[in-house]
Amino acid sequence: MAVHARLRAAVDADPYIELRPHTTVRSVGQDAHSAWVITSDDQTFRGDVVIGADGHRSVVRGSVSPEKPDATFAGYLIWLGLADESALASSRHWPRDVDIFSAGDDYLLGYPLPGSDGSVAPGSRQIGWAWYDASHNDLLREKGSVVGNVVRHALTSADIPEATFRKLATKAKDLWPAPWCDAILDCIKRRAVLGTPIAEYVPDRLVNGRLALVGDAAHVPTPMTGSGFSASLYDAEAVAESVAAGVRGSTVAQALGGYERKRLSSVRGMVQSGQQFSRSFTGRAA
Repeated sequence: MAVHARLRAAVDADPYIELRPHTTVRSVGQDAHSAWVITSDDQTFRGDVVIGADGHRSVVRGSVSPEKPDATFAGYLIWLGLADESALASSRHWPRDVDIFSAGDDYLLGYPLPGSDGSVAPGSRQIGWAWYDASHNDLLREKGSVVGNVVRHALTSADIPEATFRKLATKAKDLWPAPWCDAILDCIKRRAVLGTPIAEYVPDRLVNGRLALVGDAAHVPTPMTGSGFSASLYDAEAVAESVAAGVRGSTVAQALGGYERKRLSSVRGMVQSGQQFSRSFTGRAA
């Protein structure tokens, strides 16, 4: 939320940025003179370039890399939750940093956070948790979260059967120490759990003419890499530098090509390193 607020403040302060919230892009295109997007309400917006920063289900990716448009299911999901310190039985074992646990076929990442008001005072903080689980893929397919090998959407609490909640609660008591077990049980009790199927995408290209991809539209690593956000920032920096250089003499396509040369090898390696974890975790062969 803090990062979002700062980015939004920067956008609002820049007279050259026009923000159009709640606008869905249906398709993109280009010709020798411009690139454009067409929205779901049939508006067309043209510019010199279109940069797709539209996430792992990117619309723009279908035009940049039509032969490989979809991120694919990695074979597991992550259960996610956020608990208030005040709701936990004890905070004697409050973490100082990210904790990582493994138990049999499961992994848990836990992370301390400020309270919703930004406070870090004892008693007002929060903790978040992410539980890696490869044993509920049938549920993902049953609920349409994964179709074929493509991730469609997360499981909301309303999608999660009561029997699954009970199973998770029993398993949490067996596997995880305080305060993480307490946080998970609190989230289960409140039905405040999200099940996110993990997608991965190794790009073969980042650019096609006047169209380019950045962030999760360009490359989708497992969260276990811890690199997705920083890689997205490096993408934005590199594309801005390349386009600025293009203004000084190159064509738009040449300028964006410079961005691809800077970033493609690095982001491919990032995703592939995460795939090693995914294959190990799910028991799949390379």
